[in-house]
Amino acid sequence: MPVDPKLLEAQCGRTLARTDFAGLGTRIEGKVRDSYVHDDRRTLVATDRISAFDRVLGTIPWKGQVLNQLAAFWFERTREVAPNHVIAVPDPNVTVGRECRGVPLEFVVRGYLTGVTDTSIWTAYSRGDRVYCGHSLPAGLRKHDRLPRPLLTPTTKAEQGAHDELISREGAIEQRLVSAALYDRAETMVLRLFAEGQQWAEKQGLILVDTKYELGFDGAGTLTVIDEIHTPDSSRYWYLDSYERAMSEGVDPKAMDKEFVRRWYAEQGYKGDGTPPALTDAVRCEAAQRYIETYERITGLAFVPDPEPPLERIRRNLGLV
Repeated sequence: MPVDPKLLEAQCGRTLARTDFAGLGTRIEGKVRDSYVHDDRRTLVATDRISAFDRVLGTIPWKGQVLNQLAAFWFERTREVAPNHVIAVPDPNVTVGRECRGVPLEFVVRGYLTGVTDTSIWTAYSRGDRVYCGHSLPAGLRKHDRLPRPLLTPTTKAEQGAHDELISREGAIEQRLVSAALYDRAETMVLRLFAEGQQWAEKQGLILVDTKYELGFDGAGTLTVIDEIHTPDSSRYWYLDSYERAMSEGVDPKAMDKEFVRRWYAEQGYKGDGTPPALTDAVRCEAAQRYIETYERITGLAFVPDPEPPLERIRRNLGLV
């Protein structure tokens, strides 16, 4: 159910923008998560920061709680499909996982010809490109069409503030980012995960359009899914029941993810270069409602926001007080 708009508006001034927990381990700040590494454990704190165009753009009320709890749902659901790093979820915003040595690629899987960024598969196709990340694309496709098969279209992993770069299987191997054997092993894993995600999403009345996975090796040398999986930050979701109507009318399918925020920026004329416009509270609240609805549609559970100041609650739940 939608959260009371007045409650969301009030929460705009109480979002979790940053953490700094002394004694938890070495702090590593990502675009959205703050990680703390100690020995063979990594504690991931999902903040309310929102990123797009490889930039942090602001905060969304309760976004961290939605992301962390939805990732926990998907990690549990796909545990038999692929190993993951999760050990415990001690707080609505926190996951404790095994520390893994990351594979230096983001494994982006695309099921549809869509996107608004300069590097999206639709942008490339619309300017006439028929090879994308090493994959040949057929002529005659329309924007938002389903691809003949899901494609792995990886990117390099840029430092924060820099742009990830598209790369092909051959390019990743030539640059010695991965071996051919590791690439093929990872491709098999992520395509299986994507198929599982699409099947479950369809049962819930959604289309899992595309997503990205991060992989690493745990201490035993097992290839492992890390970070997050199938969340509105890493994935694009459309409503299944309105997709065909949108295609027949030539409009964008109704989305349930941060594509709403990307499109708002595109309407302001911003696509990732220069200083981004500030998010309005109205956009932040609408984005929050979409994140919450995605959680509820996928899990079948009501989202219960925790109104307690998050830093105090996290310290208590992690035994830091």
